[in-house]
Amino acid sequence: MSEPQKSSSSSSRTEERRSTPDILISESDGRFFQSLYEFIEHEKQYLQCSEGPDELRYTIYRSVFNKVIARATAYKRLLLTIKAEYDDVIRALQRREDESRTAQRTLAASTSHTQALTSCQRRAAQLRERVSVLQRETAELQEEIKRQESSKEQSTWIPGLTVAESEDPEALDGHLKHLEAQRAALLDRKSHCVSLEVSAELDAKLQAAEDHRDQLSAENNRLKVLYKRVRFVSDRLSSWEDEKQQVPLEELLGSTLEDVRETSMTDDDARSIDAELFEEEEPTGVDESKLLADYLDRFIELFDSAQYEEAALLAARSPRGVLRNLDTMDMFKGVKGPAGSPPPLLLFVQALLMSVPAGDELPAALSLQVVHWALQLGATQLVTHAVSHSKLTFSEDLGDILTEHAQKNPGVADMCLALATVVYQACRLDKKTALSMCRRGLIHGAAEFMKDCEDFTAEDCMWVLCRSPSLSLLQLLTKPQRGQAAILSVGVTLSTLLADPQQQEVALQLLDCFVSRGRGVLEEVILEDSSSSVDVWTDVASLCSEMNRADLSKAVLSVLLDQSGTTVLSPDLEGAQLMEHVFL
Repeated sequence: MSEPQKSSSSSSRTEERRSTPDILISESDGRFFQSLYEFIEHEKQYLQCSEGPDELRYTIYRSVFNKVIARATAYKRLLLTIKAEYDDVIRALQRREDESRTAQRTLAASTSHTQALTSCQRRAAQLRERVSVLQRETAELQEEIKRQESSKEQSTWIPGLTVAESEDPEALDGHLKHLEAQRAALLDRKSHCVSLEVSAELDAKLQAAEDHRDQLSAENNRLKVLYKRVRFVSDRLSSWEDEKQQVPLEELLGSTLEDVRETSMTDDDARSIDAELFEEEEPTGVDESKLLADYLDRFIELFDSAQYEEAALLAARSPRGVLRNLDTMDMFKGVKGPAGSPPPLLLFVQALLMSVPAGDELPAALSLQVVHWALQLGATQLVTHAVSHSKLTFSEDLGDILTEHAQKNPGVADMCLALATVVYQACRLDKKTALSMCRRGLIHGAAEFMKDCEDFTAEDCMWVLCRSPSLSLLQLLTKPQRGQAAILSVGVTLSTLLADPQQQEVALQLLDCFVSRGRGVLEEVILEDSSSSVDVWTDVASLCSEMNRADLSKAVLSVLLDQSGTTVLSPDLEGAQLMEHVFL
């Protein structure tokens, strides 16, 4: 067969393979067939098989055929492809046998040709034997295909559908709508359910409420007995007064107390005084334990039915704040509301802060959690309302939460820092108050605040300056005002800042500012800085030299040496060390 014919045959077989109807019944079977095709092509390229009949091609397809048999699944398209290849091999072997017989007649005298013919015959016999085996196996597979087709009505592709229904678009659409309806029903049912943990917490709270109610009932009975005895004594005294005090008071009291000890209160007595007991204190006659139990029952009912907004309002307004606690907050934190509705936790926080009267502060632990989650949920205005109306217990931790949120969220940084300033100032945390003002850019206000605070020390100023380095703040803190000494010593501050790699820049900016304004300015600063010794300024010059700022080092040393009537011998540190004896 010529090369064009071979190419045409291969192309036709490829087209036949692509046009053969697919009978795959699962995605895994599809992947299996794809792996077989890739295996065939890979082996052909690796063994360099020709397109015509070849022993190696036969071996490849036999291996593929064995894999199909091992899979134990009937695939008509692949079997037809393999069978076509085997037919080609058989026809090729027949042609080779005919050619061998022709060569035997023409070259009978040649021994070498005879041996070759014998070899070909033996090989042909082996191939015929193999072909017969393949034919037998092919017949078995065809039988398996027929059995599969006959039982196809009993097989299913999709649970709940037969093969025929799986191939019917209308049946598939109906099944899809049925599944969607089931899913919607399950989601609706899930939205009305609570987790086992929440249910257990509610049961525990209900049990605690019942125990509390029993305690109140016992206390109520005790008070009833006491009330009866007090009323009994009161009636005796009233009768004694009406009888013109005929019996001495000591004798009357003695007999009355004896009667009280011997008297027991029956249920009828208790019922008779229920209506009048403590009428002034409880004019409505409502039993507190029953009220609490009703509140808990109503809250659990609303919460279980996913009416989170109503449940939040009920919890926020509960008597004595029995539901205004972290446990209730955890319950709202553990559930999710319907799509498009506010988170249940936000509803509880909002109800809590809006229902609390101004000045009636929430507990410290609850205040922290309320502010934390309100900020996380984006309710900054709610926090502003709570802080401005004193509905929270102010603490350092509360201010830290606001400050941390401001650092992570620049969009609300100014608002959160302003609230933090209010909290810190209320807690008399002066350092953090000044730091919050600096972070808001209120440098002059922060400097005035630090100067006006009697307990604000130089160390406190350095603490603020190191956490919010600013040339403006440094100038304000080191500049004398209104005839008063500066809060910070210029020399000590520069020495401290230059020794800290993270604060060197602001210190160099201050020195550059002094030097740029003329030598007289730096000299005036050094002379007026009575809190810094020559050693301190010498240390400043040394640190500037180490930072490759010889100009600043020389300027400081020049001022120091001029005060002793000398001049600088060398602009470097060594020259300064030569004149050190002048200041000893």
